[in-house]
Amino acid sequence: MAQLSSRQQLDLHKSMLDYLYNAGFTKTFNEFRSEAPELADFTPDPTSPASGLLVKKWTSIIRMQRKVMDLEARLAQAHEELANAGPAASEGSKRVNKEWLPSSTPKHTLIGHRDKINAVSFHPQYSVLASASVDATVKIWDWDTGECERTLKSHTKSVSDCQYDSTGKVLATCSDDLFIKLWNVPDDYKNFATLRGHEHSISSVCFLPGDNQLVSASRDNTVRIWEVATSHCVKVLKPHAEWIRSALPSADGRLLLTCSDDHTARITDIESAALKTEMRGHDNRIECAVFVPQASIPSVRELVQVPATVQTAKVDQLGISFVMTGSRDKTIKLWDALRGQCLWTFVGHDGWVQALTFHPCGKYLLSAADDHTMRIWDLKTGRCIKKIEAHSPFVQCIAWGPTPVTEGSDDHDRIVNVIATGGTDKLVKIWRP
Repeated sequence: MAQLSSRQQLDLHKSMLDYLYNAGFTKTFNEFRSEAPELADFTPDPTSPASGLLVKKWTSIIRMQRKVMDLEARLAQAHEELANAGPAASEGSKRVNKEWLPSSTPKHTLIGHRDKINAVSFHPQYSVLASASVDATVKIWDWDTGECERTLKSHTKSVSDCQYDSTGKVLATCSDDLFIKLWNVPDDYKNFATLRGHEHSISSVCFLPGDNQLVSASRDNTVRIWEVATSHCVKVLKPHAEWIRSALPSADGRLLLTCSDDHTARITDIESAALKTEMRGHDNRIECAVFVPQASIPSVRELVQVPATVQTAKVDQLGISFVMTGSRDKTIKLWDALRGQCLWTFVGHDGWVQALTFHPCGKYLLSAADDHTMRIWDLKTGRCIKKIEAHSPFVQCIAWGPTPVTEGSDDHDRIVNVIATGGTDKLVKIWRP
């Protein structure tokens, strides 16, 4: 047992007497004092800095223990991430690990919504995240600290989607209340426009490249194009005869990818409204459809063994060669976007596939589903390499952090490793190294 010096012993005994006295154990206090002659004339002084020392020490020990346990857990997580990190991590600590994958523990769990989360959207420049919920609100969070910065209340029913424009100055939201709302981000998120025209619940809203126009998809079986400056609807497209779940533009803004309850995904020319491609093969409603981004195309070509040619290079550069869809039939399908042919089916989820996003390094696909998991797929092999229990029971949405918009070769060095997911458990979770 560790030995105390006589000075330390005296201090400890005084602290014990002080504690007994303040706790009202007078009998024990007197007994103890009579047994320690050097403390015969000791009277506790509540104004003395030593008063209450035993309690202070005790609580600080508990706090330290918690801190140690927390640090040990974080160290274990760091070891796990380092093991996953591969060679990229050893290139120097200043460089971002470009192939980082989330571990099983989120960095933050954001609590505040009163109903399930439908969508999450990262601000392109700041550590800010918007979340849209069935509780008819949109919450703005700081994903770095995990704090809620504000709540936007103007919709009267479930908010189905939210998206920042490429500058982060405008946030668009859409709802089952039939309205699309635009919020001025620098002006304290003032709601400066309400877009009216849809006749049923609106499923998705998205800015077209250039941010001057918006595209929305609805349960009224239409897709509408809106002008941001005037709030006017400038075009109505009818690519499907059933509920349209989502509408996303191609990177050049010329084509529109939609998916529907009719079990198909379709590509339409926005200008002429002509149907370019139909992708048919799912056995149930399609919840999400996305163009495979340029960075992921080499991996996808390796998977389906269709090497790039001079002819395909231009289409690849536009990011319109391939499409991924997620369906209620529990599968994810990869399509040739020009021919409408299914090239690969990713099987593994045990529930409806709700959302898809791509790892910026180009090698992985991330999916969210009603089997409470987020899954990570290796695009070169088509295999699921990681399954993370994300929300209970259902994961509704997933987004990868802000993607740098600056042109140039250094974009890859500026990958921001952060993922947000939202679930039916009313929680938003932030995953980061």
